[in-house]
Amino acid sequence: MTKGRIERRLAVIMATDIVGSSRLMEADEGRTLEAIKRLHACIFCPIIDAHGGRIAKLMEDGALVAFNSAIDAVECAISLQKELAHDQKELPSDERIVLRIGINLADVVIEGDDLLGDGVNVAARLEASAEPGGICIADVVHRQLGGKCRTAFFDGGEILLKNIAKPAHVWRWKKAPVAAPSASFVPARTSIAVLPFENLCSSPDQSFFSDGITEDIIGGLARFRSLSVIAANSSFRFRGKNTPLREIGRKLGVTYLVEGSIRRSGERIRITAQLIEGASGTHLWSEHYDRDVTDIFAVQDDVRMIVSTLIGHIESADLRQVMRKPTTSLAAYEFYLRGLVHMRGYGADDNRQAREMFLAAVERDPQFALARAHLALATIALNGYANAPSPILDEALALARQAVALDEGESGCQRLLALIHVNRREFELAERHYRRAHQLNPNDTNTLVQMGGLLARRGKLQEAMEWIDEGYRLNPFPPWYSAALGNALYILGRYEDAAAALKELPNPGPFTCARLVACYAQAGNTNATETAKAQLLQICPDFSTEDFIRRGLLLERPEQLELFRQGLLKAGLPA
Repeated sequence: MTKGRIERRLAVIMATDIVGSSRLMEADEGRTLEAIKRLHACIFCPIIDAHGGRIAKLMEDGALVAFNSAIDAVECAISLQKELAHDQKELPSDERIVLRIGINLADVVIEGDDLLGDGVNVAARLEASAEPGGICIADVVHRQLGGKCRTAFFDGGEILLKNIAKPAHVWRWKKAPVAAPSASFVPARTSIAVLPFENLCSSPDQSFFSDGITEDIIGGLARFRSLSVIAANSSFRFRGKNTPLREIGRKLGVTYLVEGSIRRSGERIRITAQLIEGASGTHLWSEHYDRDVTDIFAVQDDVRMIVSTLIGHIESADLRQVMRKPTTSLAAYEFYLRGLVHMRGYGADDNRQAREMFLAAVERDPQFALARAHLALATIALNGYANAPSPILDEALALARQAVALDEGESGCQRLLALIHVNRREFELAERHYRRAHQLNPNDTNTLVQMGGLLARRGKLQEAMEWIDEGYRLNPFPPWYSAALGNALYILGRYEDAAAALKELPNPGPFTCARLVACYAQAGNTNATETAKAQLLQICPDFSTEDFIRRGLLLERPEQLELFRQGLLKAGLPA
């Protein structure tokens, strides 16, 4: 049975939202609620009434409003932004209430006092793409405007709206306080909230344990400085409330949500975790972990694995989302993410494109430390890594040091500075920065595996394998990890295992092929040796063992260099 009359009609929908409402609530919930209540009474509702709008849904941090006229809706939006800016101008910038507004014209379903339909979703997406203090309107709305209103907007081109398949042609208010995304607007970091894990234990007083697990996961995610992590006192507000996940994601203003449960039965405990896309409520990943409750260290390991796995899935989802967006709408963070895509690629032009993307990110935000650190990496990658000319290696070192100076607490910057030192054969400095990176973020599996690779080069083989094994345990699938593993296994004399690891690498170059030849020769596998040797000489006809030892190996100990030399000469390759 329906709650009220249902009708369908053409309407102009205005969606509004308070920018950073979660941050304002967390800073001072009482003050923020009082300020919003006053603004509703003194500015919001009177201006909407004066322009003939009907509030279909009014929330603490936003509203849906229906108009019969596009001109009325747009004039209302402009008045709201001007009056609000005037009202808030005396407040400190971190206490101001700022709106984003999106306006669409579409056929909607009116159910009671509510507005439903795809047109409403598009209005909400337009609002999300507006600048703080700005207005973003659909092209169909702009066409309905008179001359005065129409000239108040500039053409924002076509953009992709989240979870909307067809690109939307948008127009943006010229007097918005910041520039449009196509120019210099930098999107916020990827944001995530961890909801309190549900206590499924038979005893309700065990909720302290599920809360502890939740806060451990929040703390682990917060170590990744590329993430904005909502504090527990905000996400825990939704405990016990039957609030839809999409609504929670909107209220907290996050890209992703994590939810889960803790079930304890006797001496066994099961932790279940799920990653959810905030805007759509779509489940992206789910896993459960079973442990003996008496083994608290194993439970802590599972928490670390949950954190690392979440990061991997978030990163992949972010990259997929960015690659769907048109290049003209990318800002610094999106250029950075595109750079990561190319940095992990194996195409002939990927290193050049990665450097261009990171350079574009740094140009748009010179304070973006991670982008600058990756620009250092791309610079040496484009020029042969350790074989790059000295000026290139010096340039990369300067960039990496600048990145660390910009954000000393970012583990990724420390890790990439360490990697630059490795390629400069400055192994002691590299180890120092890897250890600093690990102190800052023990969940970063790239640091674990790269540190293992360095320790193997330095002859610390047992410790090297412990670092690499831990990296694989937390993140078992990245293909490039096989390079560090294969190198360490070869030095350990486990030639067949080393070959198996190296064969996991996609698109192997001459140096990887040479390592495979050495592995098979040392293992005594004649057929595999000849096959690998033929492949190597096909891509590198002028191969020489001495050149490989000099240019292809970053090893600190002479006996390790000799071990590779023996393998290559045993295969019959030229000295």
